[in-house]
Amino acid sequence: MSITSAGRTDVGVIRSGNEDNYLMVPDRGVFIVADGMGGHAAGEVASEMAVRIIARELGDISSRTDREASERIRNSIIEANAAIFQRTLSEQDKRGMGTTATAMVVLGDNYLIGQVGDSRAYVLRKGDLLQLTKDHSYVQEQVDAGYLSPEEARTHPYSNVITRCVGANVDVTPDVYSGALQTGDVYLLASDGLTGMIEDEDLSEMMTRLTEPQQLADALVDEANRRGGLDNVTVIVIRVDGPVDGV
Repeated sequence: MSITSAGRTDVGVIRSGNEDNYLMVPDRGVFIVADGMGGHAAGEVASEMAVRIIARELGDISSRTDREASERIRNSIIEANAAIFQRTLSEQDKRGMGTTATAMVVLGDNYLIGQVGDSRAYVLRKGDLLQLTKDHSYVQEQVDAGYLSPEEARTHPYSNVITRCVGANVDVTPDVYSGALQTGDVYLLASDGLTGMIEDEDLSEMMTRLTEPQQLADALVDEANRRGGLDNVTVIVIRVDGPVDGV
């Protein structure tokens, strides 16, 4: 399996500090994006703890069965949640902090994604862009219930309100997604500082046009900032170069 990856995080145009974090361990196929919240640097602490603990708890899972790997990615996020929540109890200035977490692991010809919050994972495959994760957010729940259209959700005043995060409560329930890799796939992990500024149609166009991961990562961040940069923006791009068995 051959992949090429790149990442970038940026404070954006409006914010004074960056509460996002990301981590890439390409030799283990581990890629994590986290978007912290809590203010007074607490969000930055939560997101840094999340990426570090998730990567540590994942370890090397290349020899695990699919079921074991799924449990490992789920438990790694649960461990991060426990550590962050404990810190909110022991340090008064950290109370209320939390973070999103979207972690992707490449396992042979397959991928696993563990997710809490509204940072997203996408794949561009043969010209089609597919969102692989579902936001844990108020507006997503309203869309699911039929009260809002996806277009209305983007501009809703509560569009940034998430309903599940890492560290805010004693328990957390991550979603785990899985699928097969294909040669030529381009995967994107991103905080909502990107997806809140760039429509999926424009993401698809940029991901199709820019084929080098670092070039694409830089262009996506720059475009989010050009459109206002209202939040911190973080992206990881993973391109599957192959070979993948059966493709």
